[in-house]
Amino acid sequence: MIEICGLTKRYGAKTAVADLDLTIARGEVFAFLGPNGAGKTTSIKSMVGLLVPAAGSVTLDGIDVVKQPQDASRIVGYVPDEPYLYDKLTGREFLEFTVGMYGIEGAAAKECIEQQIAAFELRGFVDQLCESYSHGMKQRVVFASALVHQPRVLIVDEPMVGLDPKSMRFVKDLLRMEAAKGTTVFMSTHTLSVAEEIADRIGVIAHGRLKFVGTISDLRRQLERHDSTLETLFLEMTNEASESFVTQG
Repeated sequence: MIEICGLTKRYGAKTAVADLDLTIARGEVFAFLGPNGAGKTTSIKSMVGLLVPAAGSVTLDGIDVVKQPQDASRIVGYVPDEPYLYDKLTGREFLEFTVGMYGIEGAAAKECIEQQIAAFELRGFVDQLCESYSHGMKQRVVFASALVHQPRVLIVDEPMVGLDPKSMRFVKDLLRMEAAKGTTVFMSTHTLSVAEEIADRIGVIAHGRLKFVGTISDLRRQLERHDSTLETLFLEMTNEASESFVTQG
């Protein structure tokens, strides 16, 4: 479960996120939507402990991210908006480094890595240097590293950027499978069709403030647009130009 209470983050005089309140249940896929600069990535970085909020709190499965950062890191998997790997390591070496960071050693570490290699179909390139990987290959390794310790919370920032249709299908299926196992999935995305397809609920943020939380059906009822797509509803709510957003499936 994710509980965000009064989360506020400022950069000098600019308030990036203001008084954000959210509760996301265990086993839920939650899509966090908003235009560029709305506060999505700032919220996510605060959730995973990369930023310290000016006010408010983030609790992941009962663990306060600011007060108990090490405990929180053990139960969360994080996939940033840009897949970052060490170019001079192989994918296997990167996974070995990751499991070591989580304190997994010996036979248990080897078993975890082999499970992820099989699950993410890395066998064909995992022993090549990461500098040779395509974007999709990097994304698979990053997802594998985020899940290698079987986290209870998975937080992903723009997971579909730069992926081909096959890789997008893989990620969509992966997120739903993780939720089915009881993992809480928090996903920031501009790919509105993906949110419409796999999210149990959505949240819409604009100018650092949460504008809506609920199902897409709830949003249609609120805006009295019963036959509208999520794209139409989103643009109406945020008053943004349609060319700013990716709507491909």
